[in-house]
Amino acid sequence: MKKVHMGAAPLLYPMPVMLVGTTIEGRPNFMNAAWGGIANQTPPMLTVAVRESRLTMKGLRANMAFSVNIPSSSLVVEADYCGLVSGAKEDKTSACGFTIFFGNQSNAPLIAECPLNLECRLDRFIELGTHTLVLGEIMETHVSESCVTDGLPDPVKMDPLIYISGVAKSYARLGEIVAPAFSAGLRIKKG
Repeated sequence: MKKVHMGAAPLLYPMPVMLVGTTIEGRPNFMNAAWGGIANQTPPMLTVAVRESRLTMKGLRANMAFSVNIPSSSLVVEADYCGLVSGAKEDKTSACGFTIFFGNQSNAPLIAECPLNLECRLDRFIELGTHTLVLGEIMETHVSESCVTDGLPDPVKMDPLIYISGVAKSYARLGEIVAPAFSAGLRIKKG
């Protein structure tokens, strides 16, 4: 199969849409971020890449706590809005009609309308160049009751929003399940 060289590019598909929540001057603020993911199991940790110039970085540095809220596809307009405007100029929470709640991290606002919410304690910053990698320890996970099956989170029911960069520059949702994990590969495993 012939390949086209793209050079060094930050391409990885799919990218989760994450609404990163911080408190800034007593007000909840949310930034749309797609560059991030799970980083460790024990303790549970995640990463998100944020430009130093973003208002969210001010909240991260001041509070040392943040949230990651995973919107469902029904929140595509609100999620996109949170990436289009600055919290320095507009109250995104009010504009989107978000219902805010707090868990144990008092400076990490959570969005009730999102089916998955992660409360995080900021562990460290790693300066990379255009972005700062924020490493956070997940202190608590909140899943909407309607998105739990047999006591486990059900991503199909969550219907998480996914960002697709490149030519599409679009939002998508999870597709069909194509095979069971940790067993499909057994067909070619020897012995």
